[in-house]
Amino acid sequence: MGEPAIELAGLGRRFGERTALRDVTLTVPEGATLVVLGPNGAGKSTLLRVLAGLLRPHAGTVRILGRELPDEGWAVRGRIGLLAHEPMLYRDLTPRENLRFHARLHDVPLERIDEVLDAVGMTARADDPVAVLSRGMVQRVAAARAVLHDPELLLLDEPLAAVDIERRRRILPYLERVRDQLRVPIVYVTHDPGEARQLASEVIVLENGRVVGREC
Repeated sequence: MGEPAIELAGLGRRFGERTALRDVTLTVPEGATLVVLGPNGAGKSTLLRVLAGLLRPHAGTVRILGRELPDEGWAVRGRIGLLAHEPMLYRDLTPRENLRFHARLHDVPLERIDEVLDAVGMTARADDPVAVLSRGMVQRVAAARAVLHDPELLLLDEPLAAVDIERRRRILPYLERVRDQLRVPIVYVTHDPGEARQLASEVIVLENGRVVGREC
C-alpha cells in the first residue's frame, strides 16, 4: 500500500462567524471510495472545495496525494478531477468544444473526448451549445470533463443531480469502472443513501460540519 490519497486531521473551516467544518479527521486510502452523506448545510460541499484546494482550511491539516494544502496546492490541482455544483463549462461552446479546451490544458489526446461523451450518453448532443442543454445534460457533460484527464483523485458533488433514471444507470457503472480499473480514489457527496452504498468503500455522515457517523 502506498501513501493515503487524503489525510485530514482536525480540519476546520469558517465563513465569518459561522463554522462550516469542525474537527474533521479522516483518511482515504489509494483506490477507495469515500461517500459523504448529510442534509443540506451539513458541510459536504465545503469539505469537497477544501479537498480541491478551492478553500483554505482555518484549522487542522490537509494532505492530498502526498502534498500539504494549501501551500502545495499548485502541485495537485492538475491531478484532481472535480465535479462541483457549478458545472464550470462555457455556455456558448458545445460539449465537444468544452472538452477539447480541457484536453489541451491537460495534454490529453483528442480521441479521448468521444470516449467520455459516449460514456455519459452525450454523443448525440455533443455539437449543440451548452446553453440550450437541460440541467441534467449539462451535469453529464461536467462529469465527462471531470474524468477526461484521468485524474488521480476524483471529487464528485451530487454527480447525478437532475439526471434521469435511465442516464443514472449508465453513469454509475462508468464511475464504477473508473474506480475499479484505474484504482482512482473518489470522494462522492450525495444525500441519497442508496446511491452511496452502490459505490462506497466507506460512508461518513456530516451534520453541522461534524462527522457524526461512519460505516464501512
